[in-house]
Amino acid sequence: MRIKKGDTVKIIQGKEKGKTGKVLSTMPQKERILVEGLNLYKKNVKPKKQGEKGQIVTIPRSMNASNVMLVCPACGKATRIGAMVENDKKVRSCKKCGARIS
Repeated sequence: MRIKKGDTVKIIQGKEKGKTGKVLSTMPQKERILVEGLNLYKKNVKPKKQGEKGQIVTIPRSMNASNVMLVCPACGKATRIGAMVENDKKVRSCKKCGARIS
């Protein structure tokens, strides 16, 4: 998975299509990511103590990493990610403009 925590991504598929957000966490084993402020769902929480009221809580859900594209910080467009070697280290790069992505 080439998307990392802190990257800005654009949603390309699903109900949030076209929106952008920051990656909060990644789950490489499951190929899923959590994006800030997107893919939110409401959950009913039952009262735990007597006299307490139930409530509706909004929680973020993870989405498949294949449904997002990285937004290049240099050109500002959604792009695929390439890999190149600089000083014996593998570095991510933008496929559209060739800029290095940290």
